[in-house]
Amino acid sequence: MGTPPQLTPEQRKAALAKASASRKRRAEIKAQIKNGQVGIDEVLSLAVTDEAVGKMRVKELLESLSGVGKIRVITLMERLNISPTRRIQGLGRHQLKELRNEFVKTDAAVKPGRLLVLSGPGGVGKSTVAAKLRQAGEFWVSISFTTRTPRSNEIEGRDYYFVSDQEFSQMISDDLFLEWAEFAGNRYGTPQRQVEDALRQGKNVLLEIEIAGAKQVKAHLPQSVLVFLEPPTWEELVSRLEGRGTDGEQRRAERLELAQEELAAAAFFDVVLVNDQVESVVRKLIELAQN
Repeated sequence: MGTPPQLTPEQRKAALAKASASRKRRAEIKAQIKNGQVGIDEVLSLAVTDEAVGKMRVKELLESLSGVGKIRVITLMERLNISPTRRIQGLGRHQLKELRNEFVKTDAAVKPGRLLVLSGPGGVGKSTVAAKLRQAGEFWVSISFTTRTPRSNEIEGRDYYFVSDQEFSQMISDDLFLEWAEFAGNRYGTPQRQVEDALRQGKNVLLEIEIAGAKQVKAHLPQSVLVFLEPPTWEELVSRLEGRGTDGEQRRAERLELAQEELAAAAFFDVVLVNDQVESVVRKLIELAQN
């Protein structure tokens, strides 16, 4: 075994501060669980984006639940093959589902929400449409994880969750994605538990994802409605792609070539909408969710 890395005093101080903040955060969550302020379903969803909560041990989480004794916790963890030291972020899809079945009380009167998947060629305006829908409050809009570098106008937790390649690979290993795909040299993924939670609570959900990911969602959730967004004309799409200040000349040429291939995928989708006016597209998506 090699020599452990030597930390500078500043690095050691920062590491200790982070560890202290994480312990405080987990203590807050456990107190909220005991007081009934949050349930296990909310904690499992929160663990996807909150690193401190994700590192909470499953045993600590279960023992914080009111009326759940230590014997039941031990028995349940053994049945689900969850080790005593396993952390929430290390749970597999089957284990998460079983924990929810065990503790989450569902209301049969709540009608599940509808899942709409919006896709189309790069530059067609998917992000703009998704942002308008989020503002309208008609949909719960899923936020994807990506390995690409944020653009100057993008905000962590609003546009994407930006993670490293290593973190993304670990999330794939932990089976945390409803779908994931590689596009233009970067990877994008949709967190499964957040989408399923929102649908179960009766919320209509919009996923704004790439074409390969849309096909994966349809395979997993056949009831989803795939919506393909087309540009008014090819010339309009070319103008949008060439007008992007974030791409170089070679990258723009690659995007145009890819856009031609992507437009051919429209036949696979349930609904095709032309993005000639954002407000019109938003209105049609709301109508689709209500039908």
